[in-house]
Formats: sequence, C-alpha cells, structure tokens
Amino acid sequence: MAGAKVIVGLGNPGREYENTRHNAGWWLLDALAQRWGVPKFRTEKTQANATTRVEPHQVRLIKPLTYMNRSGGVLVALKRMGALDLTKDLLVLVDDIALEPGKVRFRATGSPGGHNGLKSIEQALGTRDYPRLRIGVGAKPEGRDLADWVLSPLPRPDRKLIDERLPELCDAVEVWMRDGIEAAMDRYNR
Repeated sequence: MAGAKVIVGLGNPGREYENTRHNAGWWLLDALAQRWGVPKFRTEKTQANATTRVEPHQVRLIKPLTYMNRSGGVLVALKRMGALDLTKDLLVLVDDIALEPGKVRFRATGSPGGHNGLKSIEQALGTRDYPRLRIGVGAKPEGRDLADWVLSPLPRPDRKLIDERLPELCDAVEVWMRDGIEAAMDRYNR
C-alpha cells in the first residue's frame, strides 16, 4: 500500500452502538465512503474496509470491528509491512468528549487523553506520532459514568450539529490527503 492513505474510523460494532457518541469516527468514515462512491465495506475478520481512489491517492477506509479498546489491532499488519508513513499516510477519526458537539480538532500527535481507542492504536503502533481528527461529542456531566456517557446516543440537536458538519469534515479530510496535517490544522481547527 505504498503511497496510499489509510483512514481509520473508531467505533463499536453492533446496532446498539450505531448512534452512540463513541461511533462519531464511523459517521465520518461513512460520509467519506458516500462522497467517494464506495458502495460497501467488506468484512474481514476484525475489520470492515473499503478501498477506493481519490486522485492521486489510493485510499483505504477501515472500521475496526473489535470493541474500542482493541481498535489498534487493525493497524498491526500495516505497520509490520512498513506500508505506511504514520505521520503522513494515516488518519484516525475519533470522538472527543473534551469538545462540544460539532467542534473538531486535527492533531499531528498527542496523548490518548483517556480514550481507549487511541490507547490501543498507540500501543499497536508504538508511537503517539500519527494524525487524528477529533470530533466533539460533548462533555460528560458531573457524576455520570464515562463509559455510560460515550456509549449513550447523542441528543437529536447535538447529532444534528455533527451531521451538518460532515460535508465540511469530508472537505477537511481531503485537505489532509492533499496538503498534509499542518494545512488541515490551520484551516479547520477553530
């Protein structure tokens, strides 16, 4: 996959999780697939993936089908093959409770910030140096269990804020692919 771009959307498998905060990465991945005319994801063991061409790049979209805390497993084989420049060719799409719904942040590197999916990816890759796009899903209320919060559906108005941003976020991912993480950060981090 030399010269390819790999975009991993984090989420949890199963209908019961489709509309939960933790699946914001899958929502954007699905929007990208729709924009690029990818008809269907193919299921292979621990992932659903699709490959397409967005000139001049071959692009692989990946949804880990493990639960969030084991998301990094889908990248082990790619790392082993040396198929990716992690700092340029990989983008992880992930929910973020530190951001309000509809807000986003590109990051070139960073800590997992308590996110189990990012912890798993860091462990699998052996580094924190890979780009990610954090999608705001709102802060956990005082006294609420974190796992219950991220595994609960967003209220309709909050989900609408995210859904309305998806076309712009697709543009943002295309900027990352074409111009790199710094350009995407300059343009879309507000």
